[in-house]
Amino acid sequence: MHVEKSQNKLGDDLIMKIAIGCDHGGLELKNEIIKFLESEKHEIKDFGTYSTGSCDYPDIALPVAEAVAAKEYEFGILICGTGIGIGIAANKVPGIRAALCSDTFSAHATREHNNANILTMGQRVVGAGLALDIVKTFISAKFEGDRHQKRIDKISDIEKKYTH
Repeated sequence: MHVEKSQNKLGDDLIMKIAIGCDHGGLELKNEIIKFLESEKHEIKDFGTYSTGSCDYPDIALPVAEAVAAKEYEFGILICGTGIGIGIAANKVPGIRAALCSDTFSAHATREHNNANILTMGQRVVGAGLALDIVKTFISAKFEGDRHQKRIDKISDIEKKYTH
């Protein structure tokens, strides 16, 4: 499935299809991010969880990562308490480059250099204001390619070695 792009309500950015999910430790932050992204007219698919009841982050990370790897969505956003476990789970899916970001510099750099396609964050680590800045930075940054592409190709070769 090809993701189509168009202008957002401001007319200067592209509307993106974004998959989002969290475990119980990231519900509040996930809901804040969804509100923001929807206000910018991005198309959001919420993969859950939908309550603060305990759940297992791999159960959320897997469908988000699979959807992003299948190119049904341009990006994914995953949130748990720290952003670590949910990112580890997502990175098991071939083609996924999930990056934990707790600052805007990392969010920009991981898109430019690593072509990250899933952003992970920890609700217990970043507040809502910073998280929204990280999201804005992540989705607006562009992969530079060039010297970085050969590194991404090497990562893909590693994936292929272990997925036979």
